[in-house]
Amino acid sequence: MIRRQVEGAALAVLALAGLTLAARAEENDYPTDARVDYVFACMAANGQTRENLQKCSCSLDQLAAILPYDKYVQASTILSMRQGIGQRSNEFRSTKVFDDRVADLRRAQAEAEIRCYRG
Repeated sequence: MIRRQVEGAALAVLALAGLTLAARAEENDYPTDARVDYVFACMAANGQTRENLQKCSCSLDQLAAILPYDKYVQASTILSMRQGIGQRSNEFRSTKVFDDRVADLRRAQAEAEIRCYRG
């Protein structure tokens, strides 16, 4: 009977560990090159110091915990397309769905900034 309880407890611990790893994998779905690009751009905007390296890295970790990578890519692409000129760029500026994607990114960035720069 005790053996069954121990085995049951061990299975519960393994299941919990598996859920924790799955949650971390979802938070870490940003590829390394995207992470590096983000941190380089952040440091270029905020200064090339060790302190800013830590803050920019923190910011990306927080962003990744809030916004899945595919949504980050979509919003980044929309922002890039809005930089252009012409009819195609206007479509990216005047479509509600695109505005919502960018707003999600902006909210996630604001939350990350609060947690890493002001917290």
